[in-house]
Amino acid sequence: MTVAVGTDLDRTLDAAVEHLLSLQKPGGWWVGELESNVTMTAQWLLLLEFLRLRDEETTRRVTNELLARQRPDGLWSIYWEGEPDLPATLESYAALRLAGIDADDPRLAEARRFVQERGGIGGARVFTRMWLALVGLWDWDEIPEIPPELVLFPPWSRLSVYTFACWARQTMVALSIVRHYKPVHRLPPERACHELDLGRQRRQSPLPVPGFRPGREKALAYAERWLIDRQELDGSWGGIQPPWVWAIVALVCRGHGLESPYVRRALDGWKRFLVEDGDRLRPEACQSPVWDTGLALIGLRAAGVSADEPALQRAGDWLVSEEIRARGDWAVRAPGVGPGGWAFEYDNDLYPDIDDSAIVGLALNEVGTGRSAVERACRWLAGLQCSNGGWGAFDKDNDAAWLYKLPFVDFGAVIDPPSPDVTAHVVELLAREPGYEEPVRRGVEYLLREQEDDGSWFGRWGVNYVYGVGAVLPALRNAGFAPDHPVMRRAVAWLEGVQNEDGGFGEDCRSYDLGEEGFAWRGRGVSTPSQTAWALLGFEAAGAAGSEAAARAVRWLAENQRSDGGWDEEHFTGTGFPRDFLINYHLYRMVWPVWALGRVRSALR
Repeated sequence: MTVAVGTDLDRTLDAAVEHLLSLQKPGGWWVGELESNVTMTAQWLLLLEFLRLRDEETTRRVTNELLARQRPDGLWSIYWEGEPDLPATLESYAALRLAGIDADDPRLAEARRFVQERGGIGGARVFTRMWLALVGLWDWDEIPEIPPELVLFPPWSRLSVYTFACWARQTMVALSIVRHYKPVHRLPPERACHELDLGRQRRQSPLPVPGFRPGREKALAYAERWLIDRQELDGSWGGIQPPWVWAIVALVCRGHGLESPYVRRALDGWKRFLVEDGDRLRPEACQSPVWDTGLALIGLRAAGVSADEPALQRAGDWLVSEEIRARGDWAVRAPGVGPGGWAFEYDNDLYPDIDDSAIVGLALNEVGTGRSAVERACRWLAGLQCSNGGWGAFDKDNDAAWLYKLPFVDFGAVIDPPSPDVTAHVVELLAREPGYEEPVRRGVEYLLREQEDDGSWFGRWGVNYVYGVGAVLPALRNAGFAPDHPVMRRAVAWLEGVQNEDGGFGEDCRSYDLGEEGFAWRGRGVSTPSQTAWALLGFEAAGAAGSEAAARAVRWLAENQRSDGGWDEEHFTGTGFPRDFLINYHLYRMVWPVWALGRVRSALR
């Protein structure tokens, strides 16, 4: 089977390009919804209740959202068609009870049984128990303490806050304040869910309550100042939900009222993260304009759109304006490195990330603008290379896996070790830049070591091994690997072996599980546009754009394209924390197919 340029591929790609261009915002960027899971929505309602800001209209629309996300069996998962999840089910149940749904309502019956069988509130993660403790449904003394003194430890110490990943350290500092004060806003009895409070008897004796701690007030005051110093102009902390909402609670604990400039800015900023969906309302956990715009630019250029196209020039100019020139917490572990690079969000001047910086560098090179910004980003990227040759997402050598043994760490990723997908994007950029031969060599060696026995690569920030292969093969091609290199051939063979019968590619989020269960899901799942595109990028980079497998993948994209040039994609293919926080990037269904189809068409001509 082959694809005829000028027929299926051309028609599909041209329609997709037109549709993607139509999605550009007037300011020059692209951004799609970053859809996550119901815990964000449930937690938002609990926060509004704690702050005495919950109103009936918001409650009604959030209730509609939570019920719309309920599985057919009455439970909740954290990704589309996922298995039941205890935190998601428990937090949704609590929010719906808060919203006024009775305990004996049949819509909650299965959720109540599911939660009770798993130990009630006491069987849930620390994060969930903290949210329920805020509204009087759990005892703060049953939650492990997070010492605020952590923030006083010097950066080089083993338990410094800088040992945690950037997203975790801000959350930890806020939680340390909250856990000290143990704030409670008790719900009216008729809206509480004490019927789930079964886990209180699981512990033989309560956790010891700390007594007088010399220096505790100093630590609390320093932690408060630390948080205030890191609030972004849009009111957020890092542009992401966990530190944002907990920093609000922490500041309230420290005596900041709702009219405090820090709290007011935080609450006003959060309003911009609310997604209106008919009669439903939900918050985004984050927003991704820089990432989406970089991907869109690369994709449109691959599809043959001229670099001089005004839409692309506007996007390039906007990206240049978003460059970060300030030194943030990343400099703690890389003190001699100059600033540069880009963050993921609209407003995040303290936490540029390595993946965005590499993608934006590639994008700006495609449109021929922002050369000095790209050069600064490349120097910054080289300076953030980890000791094993790879790159993490935000920090250098942030790999203290022992942190997972701490009693309050049970809610997702708290470190930021190197990953093949991020490393691949950096290598793809630096391999074409003069003067970076040594970082590229070390990066390539890391990638070769990380190739799995089956020929694939782990995908930390996308689901999962299909994403890893789609990132690494273009990087190795840029680094000079020929299509017949054994590393390339093994990866192509793996892709061919996991292709679905319909010609597309998919991978279930369960591929992140350890052991045989996870292995069985590697490269296996319902075909999606983004994952099919990742496989095509791998085929093209390895010289297999004209293969039968690539042709079948192109055909799948052509046959599943909507009449407006877009695609549907309900499955979650993005990753925040593997198996704990998954993402559906609403633009992934567009930008990746345009990029992949464009490269395939160029290769076949």
